[in-house]
Amino acid sequence: MKNILIGITSSISAYKIFELIRQYKKEGHNVKVVLTPNAKHFVSEIVLQTLSENIAYCEQFEKRDNVEHISLVDWADCFVLAPASANTISACALGLANNLLTSVFCAFLGSKKPILIAPAMNCDMWNNPIIQENIQKLKSLGVEFIDPESGFLACGTVGVGRLAKIEDIFEKSLRLVYQNKKNNDKKIIVTLGGTKEKIDNVRYITNSSSGNMGKALCKWAYRFGFDVCAISTVEYSAIYKIINVQSANEMLEELKKQDFDCLIMASAVADFRVQNQSDTKISKEEIENEFNLKLIKNPDVVSEISKNKKENQTIVGFCLADKDLIETAKRKLENKNLDYIVANDVKIALNTTSNAVTIIDKNGKIIDIELDVKDEIAKKILEVVCD
Repeated sequence: MKNILIGITSSISAYKIFELIRQYKKEGHNVKVVLTPNAKHFVSEIVLQTLSENIAYCEQFEKRDNVEHISLVDWADCFVLAPASANTISACALGLANNLLTSVFCAFLGSKKPILIAPAMNCDMWNNPIIQENIQKLKSLGVEFIDPESGFLACGTVGVGRLAKIEDIFEKSLRLVYQNKKNNDKKIIVTLGGTKEKIDNVRYITNSSSGNMGKALCKWAYRFGFDVCAISTVEYSAIYKIINVQSANEMLEELKKQDFDCLIMASAVADFRVQNQSDTKISKEEIENEFNLKLIKNPDVVSEISKNKKENQTIVGFCLADKDLIETAKRKLENKNLDYIVANDVKIALNTTSNAVTIIDKNGKIIDIELDVKDEIAKKILEVVCD
């Protein structure tokens, strides 16, 4: 659980911060909000207080027990300034403390705690060289930015200036408070989802893997400070890099192109593919009473990659079984030249939001992780394999 302080300025996109607060609260974090006087034209203090379950701070000299801008800095683990207007960014760069929010920023910058700024403004204001100079000055002082996106703006023009996606602001802010800087130059690849082996150009055989464990592993790897790349059979968007593939062979070929410090093979790779694939849709009229598919073995993706494993690389495999789980996992760990293997019981792991796993390392050490939501399981797996 982290303490997140959000600063809201006078921008039409201020209403989007309601969803950001909701996401922090949903994950169990504490939230406080400080806003500029003009921000009250765009968002309701009552709504902010209701969502955050805390007072919405605004007035510089409102009488309270503590010196507000200092007490808020002492309380917070991270300051997220979103949306940040051109005016407030410039005031922060100049070291002004002309309202409560900029006073908080001034003290926060001095505290060396992490700050994330998410600008939102008209595209011409964004391209103003003075604004860009102020942004570069703040970056040079260690302030992190998440740049605005291009799109239709409230003023009716199209260009760069839209507030970044709320999910991206959420994840980048949590990366700032969870990251271990020793991980910043390290790359993790996570494969996820069930591979799809074509029958024809519209049909395929696959398995029931949702990819949720892999997504959770990517999320926590990103938060811990790694350079993350997901090689996924599931299409989704995230703040880290995603490469979409379908078949086992496509996944293998993509992995051969990648360099990495750690590879986590969380995908459910099909053991077989269809030999007699058709490039066109097979019509029912072409088939009488039955249609036979000839299946041939797929390459063992993780074994192929681990053949050329470098000394400083870590490879983690997954094992899914419904009997003799630990013995099966130990055998795969050795045969596939893995550093770790995560053993899953079929009866627990599939199509659920929870899981319980056993991690076995190449020296035979066994770590049991008890039943928990997959998000927490993923976090604990990374804490073991990336220690």
